[in-house]
Amino acid sequence: MAKQGQQQLDFWSESNGGKIIPTSLHTEMQRSYLEYAMSVIVGRALPDARDGLKPVHRRIIYAMHELGLLPDRPFRKCARVVGDVLGKYHPHGDQSVYDALVRLVQDFSSRYPLLAGHGNFGSVDNDPAAAMRYTECRLAAIGNEALLGEIEEDVVDFVDNFDGSEQEPAVLPAQLPMLLLNGATGIAVGMATNIPPHNLSEVIDGAIALIDNPNLPDEQLLSLIPAPDFPTGGIIMNEEGVREAYLTGRGSITIRGVASVEHFGGKGTGKRQKLAIIVTELPYQVNKSAWIEKIAELVNNGKIEGISDIRDESDRTGMRVVIELKKDIAPAVIIDQLYRQTALQSNFGVILLALKGSQPKQMSLRELLQEFLEFREETLSKRFRYELKKAQEKSHLLEGLVLVLQDIDRLIRILRFANNSALAKTDLQTEFALSETQAEAILSMPLRRITAIEQQKIREELETLQQQVSRLEKLLSDRRELMKFLKKELRDHKKRHSDPRRTHLAWQLRENNQNAIDVESSEENEPPKAKGKKGDRPIQQTIETEQVVASVPEKKSRASTVKQPKPAEVPLISLTTELNIPIAEPQDVTVQITHKGYIKGFENSSKISQSADLSDDVTIASYNTRSDRELVVLTNSGKAFALALANVPIVKGKGRGTPLITLLPDSTERIVSQFVWEKNPESKEGLVLLSSQGKIKRSPLAEFADITARGLIAAKFKEDDSLFWADVVSLDQELAIATSAGRILRLKADETQIPTVGRSAAGNIALRLGSSETQIGVSVLDLVAAPSSELILITAEGFAKRIAASNIRAAVRGAIGAQCFKFQSRTDRLVSMTAIAHPRLDLLVTFLIGQDNDVGLRTVQMPLGAIPLELPNSQGRSIFAGESDLVRSEKVIRVVI
Repeated sequence: MAKQGQQQLDFWSESNGGKIIPTSLHTEMQRSYLEYAMSVIVGRALPDARDGLKPVHRRIIYAMHELGLLPDRPFRKCARVVGDVLGKYHPHGDQSVYDALVRLVQDFSSRYPLLAGHGNFGSVDNDPAAAMRYTECRLAAIGNEALLGEIEEDVVDFVDNFDGSEQEPAVLPAQLPMLLLNGATGIAVGMATNIPPHNLSEVIDGAIALIDNPNLPDEQLLSLIPAPDFPTGGIIMNEEGVREAYLTGRGSITIRGVASVEHFGGKGTGKRQKLAIIVTELPYQVNKSAWIEKIAELVNNGKIEGISDIRDESDRTGMRVVIELKKDIAPAVIIDQLYRQTALQSNFGVILLALKGSQPKQMSLRELLQEFLEFREETLSKRFRYELKKAQEKSHLLEGLVLVLQDIDRLIRILRFANNSALAKTDLQTEFALSETQAEAILSMPLRRITAIEQQKIREELETLQQQVSRLEKLLSDRRELMKFLKKELRDHKKRHSDPRRTHLAWQLRENNQNAIDVESSEENEPPKAKGKKGDRPIQQTIETEQVVASVPEKKSRASTVKQPKPAEVPLISLTTELNIPIAEPQDVTVQITHKGYIKGFENSSKISQSADLSDDVTIASYNTRSDRELVVLTNSGKAFALALANVPIVKGKGRGTPLITLLPDSTERIVSQFVWEKNPESKEGLVLLSSQGKIKRSPLAEFADITARGLIAAKFKEDDSLFWADVVSLDQELAIATSAGRILRLKADETQIPTVGRSAAGNIALRLGSSETQIGVSVLDLVAAPSSELILITAEGFAKRIAASNIRAAVRGAIGAQCFKFQSRTDRLVSMTAIAHPRLDLLVTFLIGQDNDVGLRTVQMPLGAIPLELPNSQGRSIFAGESDLVRSEKVIRVVI
């Protein structure tokens, strides 16, 4: 039998013209498996640490570059792109290529999508994308600029494709650390990678810091890049997990979704109202529909009790999952159960594994950044050598042209008597000492180049090229100049592509609210307790999100017991003290703002008087404060600017002052409101903002403590919305919001009606407006301190009245309000509402009357007693008949008490 088997082996060997080498089965299996494993590791599953891309992503982007699908070109069918990738570079399944393409488009998967798409590319509900024949794509701006900007400049190596018919780049010349910006996920053989996405501004700041100081301490690097920034937002809870992941390359990050509590149903704030938990953000890679199904399953199985209904109200503007609660159920308990039993709190296992060269390596955050910087330095050197070579070649040709054009007659004589071009080239080389390439360039030169103007252009171009050669030689010979260029390039990318952080950090938010917590503890006369120890009461937190996050105890984990490092103590020695420069002491000042937008300051020792000519300008706001404080100004776009009161010009006598808009960095926006930043606000105060479309929110004053010179985004609005009103309001005060239809919504300003949210949140609907109805005014009421407060209401046709604020029925957010004016004509409308805390009949009231553009502004003054005090459902009476009748183009612009 053995002899027969050997004969068959010999026959197969001879018939195939080869040789059979006997080997053991385990050796062959080991070799074949290692080859397969390395193929998966290098060719499929793991990204390259240099450009942050897997081979399939790199091939998709390069194929689109070859097809000319640039950001300024039309979209093309995804099927065309997939076909080119399959046929030229990636001989695998078309569905796998399309899935990779879809992920590059999804803004909830990639922090900075490298492709732009038209059509259905899936959703956070794990809905599949439409078929590739229906969707279209092209390169996004960041993908084209940061990955393909230097692809034609011979800076990266090209290799053969699978059949040797095409060339493809081994790596793309990335100008940004894409591996950190968009992250990566991959399962290879025996290893896996899971790199979270990051914020572009933070990563670039960290890279620049490493360029300036390669031995930068870990603490400083982690202060610049504090944590990942997931595209779906959420809150990162454990700082220690982030630190471990960044320093060792492996760790676990706890992410929570963003939840808030809202009232719905019933009237007022009584027992009829129900509570609902609103979830607006989920942890990264959590399937929303599967999460909702999981909650329903837990409710049906009795594992979570107290939920009456769940509905998904998400739309294209954002996520909104409403979880209605049963009566007398504490929302904090339900949210805690959702954190513990569902994916509303999940862990992201960080594995910073990538290919370094052709070897997989687990690296720290510092090593990933250094790997990119080394690669970028190498590609920049290749780019400058390429540009230098091209510039030198062209400069060499122009030098020959300039030399020959100095003696045109001699050139013409050589060409006239030459029998052929070869002889002419030889004569030119001999007569003018030219190289062969220079002689070729002269022979191919058109006759128009010998004109005087063209000769001057050649000399100017040669001078420019020589300067370019000098600059490139300096960059290549001096590494400091090269790194300076790299830093400038990174800053340019940051300026073009950066955006605010989406994922919030719980430890920073706790730190911001620590002062308020300490105040609360001292009021209760309780001794301070150590953080994270058993028996601590829950810390109430105000989270910077689209809603106010419900405050619940955190899970008992190792992260919750980590003590936060204290900042290093810095001696309080200033430069002015060391140089013995006298420091200007803060002074008491009075700052006034006028209706026409002028600002002026008065020393308290000086006499402050209103201008006698009321038609000139009227003071609408006055602040008795100190010169070391700031005036926070809010514009119609929702941006906040800080103006040091020490910079406000001091006016003596009846000076007009300075236009406030000229003291701000952006003079194109309209000022809506302003307030003086005291630097030590009460814990119950907050900045309430109301948009033109009736959306209201409250922001903590602490968020405006460090406004940069470029301003701070206090609120984000849609394109058709803007900031209408803003003011500092306490929790025990109320708001009166009036509309042009004569309706007034009296709303409590507590956390229930106006929850505290972050600056990026849009807020909730405060007052529902009709199709032709607008908001005309907002007043802050304090009926506890001033129960006799009144409101002055003025219509466009000159009818006015006073009503007691207490006579207006209290309502809740989202209601329609109470009708407080009965118009005498259908064309009339309410144009002004002003609150008076302590009314006196002899109090003078100034009415500014004019058009919307303030053309022909005039003033009317009368005592408060001339305006009748009536009930909300009355018509009022005309009070301007004795002075001047209002024309239809005019209205009451402002009322000044």
